Amino acid sequence: MQKQIKNNDYLIELAKTLSHQTDFQEILRLVAHRASQLLSADQVLILLVNPDTRETIKTVIKNGKSADHENHRDINTNIGGWIINYRKSFLSKEIHTDKRFSKGIFKNVAVKSVVGVPLVVENVVIGTLILLYKNSSESVNQKAIEVLENIAAVSTPFLRNVQKIRHYFDTTISESSLIQKYKNAGLIGKDKKFLELLHAIEAVTKCDVRVLLDGKTGTGKELIAKAIHQFSARAEAPFIAIDCGAIPAALIESELFGYKRGAFTGANSDRQGIFLEANAGTLFMDEVNNLPYDMQSKLLRVLEDREIRAIGSDKTMKTDIRIIAASSTPLKMLVDRGKFRQDLYFRLSVYPVYIPDLNEREDDIALLANHFLAIYAKQQNKQARHFNEEIIDFMKQRVWQGNIRELENFVERLVTIAPNDAPNITVEYFPSDLNEEFGQFRETQSNYFPETSLKGKVQEYEARLIKQTLIECKWNQSEAARRLKTSEKNIRYKIQQLDIHK
Repeated sequence: MQKQIKNNDYLIELAKTLSHQTDFQEILRLVAHRASQLLSADQVLILLVNPDTRETIKTVIKNGKSADHENHRDINTNIGGWIINYRKSFLSKEIHTDKRFSKGIFKNVAVKSVVGVPLVVENVVIGTLILLYKNSSESVNQKAIEVLENIAAVSTPFLRNVQKIRHYFDTTISESSLIQKYKNAGLIGKDKKFLELLHAIEAVTKCDVRVLLDGKTGTGKELIAKAIHQFSARAEAPFIAIDCGAIPAALIESELFGYKRGAFTGANSDRQGIFLEANAGTLFMDEVNNLPYDMQSKLLRVLEDREIRAIGSDKTMKTDIRIIAASSTPLKMLVDRGKFRQDLYFRLSVYPVYIPDLNEREDDIALLANHFLAIYAKQQNKQARHFNEEIIDFMKQRVWQGNIRELENFVERLVTIAPNDAPNITVEYFPSDLNEEFGQFRETQSNYFPETSLKGKVQEYEARLIKQTLIECKWNQSEAARRLKTSEKNIRYKIQQLDIHK
């Protein structure tokens, strides 16, 4: 097991983090993430028992992100029920042949090993914490049970308020104030994935712990870091952002910690490092994955000791600083490859926040595009106020590899090309290098509908509705069928009949 597990530091950090939380769902997410992180689980399930009906309620979390409940019905019912009924921890290295359950009961479950423990408050089982492994794993052993029981013991005091649990089950929380609050901070959106992000940001502003932002390039990590700082207790202190990949390896130590005059050639005067400049405030370290390995060791020591030493100095100085780190490459993956220190990863990942790609936020694409249109029309003193509907459709179906940053650049180009007095952005102003892609989009849209009869119009409507639903469901036919209240068999037939292509 990892050093982090052996010395139980993870329990102290988890308890400190949870002590600042009031949002029940966020507490569940943090508990699940820490359990998955420490025991390398593929997926985490938390099942809760309704205090009024004593019926099991399923909450499924995958590495901190929402997952599909339906895929785990058999595990929820059987393994969760077993743990609740026997009030005992559970371990099975091969659930498909586990003799505690009927033969073949897990035949449709793509899981090999399971570890789970009950969540007990004042001798009452309020739920279960279950870890799933798709393949054989060394983590599935008695030590895993011990770690999971420790996590449960630390977590359950924060889940003991029956009114909070009841409120979580019964009440739908209004999102309007949250959306407006962060809109004023530059975070625009209303998609479900975006609202989950806002809830995580709102929760992390209430506690003064290190944060790790997990999101791809162009998803707005620095804007999110600024929002966390703006609404935290450190808002009046400095916010400083650095790109660890943009600083040469030979200079990064002096940039972070400063240096004394004469420490090296060219050091003609004392220089205060970024850590002291951001003292009492927030330091956002973007692309922290680019830190040289030896520098990772020095950063770890600073985080543990809360003090720095300038190059050429024999004195240490205390620092009070909040670190928000970000990486466009998942740090856990780099840890597994031996390219990032595991101990530093755990120090930085006290509070992980997942940032969805723009392609996961389809409902926000038009909203963001119109937001950027207003900005750049004003900057360039142009009259453009709206997009042609066809351009909106194109933007919504396009894959944005560069995420929000790429969408913003695209809108800026359209505004630049458009005449000063044009009120609408139309297809005639489309960038020439995207003509081929736009032409393919047009051809795809028009190929379905050769008829003009009533039957043809009905088929046209059907095809558009089914295709749009499939796009929203990431081409998951089962999910599309559920949304359209029809069978998956009928969806497959319609796709073939109407010649619908991805």
